[in-house]
Amino acid sequence: MRALLFATALMAAFPAFAQTPTQTPRETANAVAGRIRDLYFDPAAGDRIADGLEAESAAGAFDALTDPRDLAATLSRRLRPLDAHFNVAFDPNAPAGPGAGPQRVVRAPGSPPPSVAAGEPVRRARPANPMEARGHYGFRKVEILPGNVGYIDLRQFSNIDFENPADPARRAADAALSFVADADAVIFDLRDNGGGAPSMVGYLTSAFTPANAPIYNIFHSREGTESEAPTVFYPTPRLEVPVYVLISGRTGSAGEAFPYTLQGARRATIVGEASGGAANPGGMVPVGGGFAVFISQGSPKNPNTGGNWEGTGVLPDVAVPWDQALARAHTLALEAILAGDSGRTDAAWALQAMNSTTAAGDLAPYAGAYGEQVVSVAGDRLNVVRGRRPPVLLARLDGDLFTVVGDPGRRVRFSRDQAGRVVTMDQVGLGGPGPRARRSD
Repeated sequence: MRALLFATALMAAFPAFAQTPTQTPRETANAVAGRIRDLYFDPAAGDRIADGLEAESAAGAFDALTDPRDLAATLSRRLRPLDAHFNVAFDPNAPAGPGAGPQRVVRAPGSPPPSVAAGEPVRRARPANPMEARGHYGFRKVEILPGNVGYIDLRQFSNIDFENPADPARRAADAALSFVADADAVIFDLRDNGGGAPSMVGYLTSAFTPANAPIYNIFHSREGTESEAPTVFYPTPRLEVPVYVLISGRTGSAGEAFPYTLQGARRATIVGEASGGAANPGGMVPVGGGFAVFISQGSPKNPNTGGNWEGTGVLPDVAVPWDQALARAHTLALEAILAGDSGRTDAAWALQAMNSTTAAGDLAPYAGAYGEQVVSVAGDRLNVVRGRRPPVLLARLDGDLFTVVGDPGRRVRFSRDQAGRVVTMDQVGLGGPGPRARRSD
């Protein structure tokens, strides 16, 4: 979740010297326990967690941790197995005393439900966030892969203010969806997405599912329930386009809600490794002495699965190592496109290039000059240079047929004379044959 990630990054930036604590380790542990007892979404579980932490504190388990950074790390390790969102952070610039500063929950943007301490409306206007703006509201990359497959690399789910029609996070989401609107399949890459706001989760989900479909997670808290469904649905959802979502062990919180919801609705294929397993949203709560603890104040329940992903993570439909997930999803997308239209040459060529296992073999016979072009051997590839133009790499597909690396819509076919010597180089594109270059050396 975004607030948790921010706290972690902030701690890493602190000076590497011991801080003078303003309260004892025992006081800090007891304060953390007290806030958990007051705010954890499940009162009975909150009591058990707090009782256990207070008992360890009374036994002196934390007394030797006089460096507050060590204490924060130890308390985090102690609590996280009980809820993957638990995190204790120390900020030397925070208010010094347990009574200093507002004792209220600071929620991650858009995270339901509102806390008991905060008492804020679920959706409200928010000030501009320059960090989110510079990060393009989580959208790291949007492009079209070979075969007309849309690709969206999304690093966080930013909060969408649906009451503001010019909300920048919504504009960013709309721009990404518009860019891939004519793609024949869409891949969302969440392998480095640590979470964020349920509002964007719901909005992006609605771009591929029917409006008002009963598929959204319902968050349960001490105050009641709240749906992850957006208050504004995407106006032109694509209900048939194949959707693939890439996940890894780094995918967390809201980054897990999106694939979990689509998977439960049978609307996407999840590819990669099991996600982090942090389902319960909440926020950082000050406990005094410069310490704060992330406390989960809600827990989702999906109407299709009857559960959530806490602890287990989202389990992929297609399990592959995380660094192979994009290639696997791209292959699946191309296969789905061809299943619907076997005449799609662009998808067929892209799939052939991805799946080719043809050995490079002896490439030396192809090296030489072909008119204005010079072909040389570069490892298991051919390198083609024409004047000052950037080089083009060729990979063997079959016999004398090669594909342009990175651009499978372009091919090169060499031909031989009766003696078997390579004598011509013909360019081939999706639109038909291109120019021929005859060997000149």
